[in-house]
Amino acid sequence: MPVSKIKALRLYNPGIQGDFSLSYAPFENARKIKMLEASLSQLEQLVSDLVQQNQNLAAELAQAKDENESLQLSLMEHEEKQGATAARIQALVERVSAGPVSA
Repeated sequence: MPVSKIKALRLYNPGIQGDFSLSYAPFENARKIKMLEASLSQLEQLVSDLVQQNQNLAAELAQAKDENESLQLSLMEHEEKQGATAARIQALVERVSAGPVSA
C-alpha cells in the first residue's frame, strides 16, 4: 500500500523530504490544539493582569488629582495671604516715607 493512502502514517516533515517524522497528522492536530489552548490561557491571564493594573492606575490617578486640587487650593490661599501681607508692608513703607514723625 502506498504511503499517500495511509493517513496516519503519511509523511509529515515538509523540511526534509523522504524522512518520516514521529508526529503524525492526527496527533499533530491534538498537539496544536493543546498549544493554542495554553496560549489562550496565557492571553486570558495577561488580559486579567492588565485590567487589574489599569484599575490600580485609575485609583492612583484619582488620588493624584485630589492631591493636586488640594495643593492648588492651598497655593491660592498662600498667595492671598502673601498679597495681604505685601499690601500691609507697602502701607507701612508709605507711612514711613510720608515724612518725619513729630514727637
